[in-house]
Amino acid sequence: MDSTAQTPQTPLTPTIPLDVTDQQNAALLDDTLKLLNGGVPDQADKHGLAEIDRWIEVLSASERTGLAKILQEMKTLREQLNDSDTEPHAIAETLATLGAEANKVADESNNHFTASLNHLGKVLIKLGSSLSR
Repeated sequence: MDSTAQTPQTPLTPTIPLDVTDQQNAALLDDTLKLLNGGVPDQADKHGLAEIDRWIEVLSASERTGLAKILQEMKTLREQLNDSDTEPHAIAETLATLGAEANKVADESNNHFTASLNHLGKVLIKLGSSLSR
């Protein structure tokens, strides 16, 4: 029996990585800043959850090192927002952690995203502060 005939030549699940351009990254950053600059998004709106999903997808596809903590915190934030029992202080802590991590990535970056990432970090930390009061 020929064993090569039994092995599929292509994987059952496509493994095509998401290719995100710098322009798409910039648009995602801009969209997120516009959303957050309006204050804490209304939970019933679901726009915030869609934005989190976009970030999770982009971060999961990124080959850049140092993003694992941000990805983990984004998933945590999504779970917290979907759970009606989540205390505001827990969300505040997650936002503050995300802000600190965004600032860390910005400090390690030498590209045109540095200023936007620093701004995003500050906005996330500020939102976390406003929720923890």
